Amino acid sequence: MSEDEHLVRLQKLLAQSGVASRRKCEELMLDGLVEVDGEVVTRLGTKVDPRTAVIRVEGRRLPPVSEHVYLALNKPRGVVSTMSDPQGRRTLGDLVADRPERLFHVGRLDTETEGLILLTNDGDFAQRVAHPSYELEKTYVAEVSGVAERDLVKRLEAGVPVEGQPVEVHRAKVLSTARDRSIVELTIHEGRNRIVRKLMDEVGHPVTRLTRTVVGPVVLRGLKPGQMRDLTSDELGTLLDAARL
Repeated sequence: MSEDEHLVRLQKLLAQSGVASRRKCEELMLDGLVEVDGEVVTRLGTKVDPRTAVIRVEGRRLPPVSEHVYLALNKPRGVVSTMSDPQGRRTLGDLVADRPERLFHVGRLDTETEGLILLTNDGDFAQRVAHPSYELEKTYVAEVSGVAERDLVKRLEAGVPVEGQPVEVHRAKVLSTARDRSIVELTIHEGRNRIVRKLMDEVGHPVTRLTRTVVGPVVLRGLKPGQMRDLTSDELGTLLDAARL
């Protein structure tokens, strides 16, 4: 197959990708709201390679046509963040055993932490998105021992040293308190192993249950433990930009 045979009319590709109807996509192009590889494209009939073109509509990245899959999974407690385990423990691999792809996990959650983890068969994506230099925000909801005092949020946001290195907490919020426990939400960029647990130990509120609810643009909402879904086009586009892919 020649290179030209891969090319597709831009307005057709936009419509097939769910941006809008073909006619509306043509209007978006004529209005200068569609970019390909950094250049505004207004000429109807322009052809692009859907596998490699970096396309933006009103500034939002449209993921390329790809055979890769990108999934959000709600990892249950007690599941190991690996695809197999020599000790026979339940793993991510067990949860996706019926899928045909060879999947990689993007980063990890410790065994007792539940919540959002990304899976893909795109090795470059998995490596880049998990790399600390790309600093994706991650939000956790922690059930902790003890009653959270008023100054806890200020203390967390000021930066608490853990193993000699301060943990930068971008946002913290006490969601509720009871007689002997509190629920705290915090957003960090860090990916150090068990960092939220170590951080809350440091401030005197050991974690009793921990859930990751957000990774970058991806939100856990609506997924039961063990369930997964495909990332939306907007979520994937934002992650591709964040990882500079």
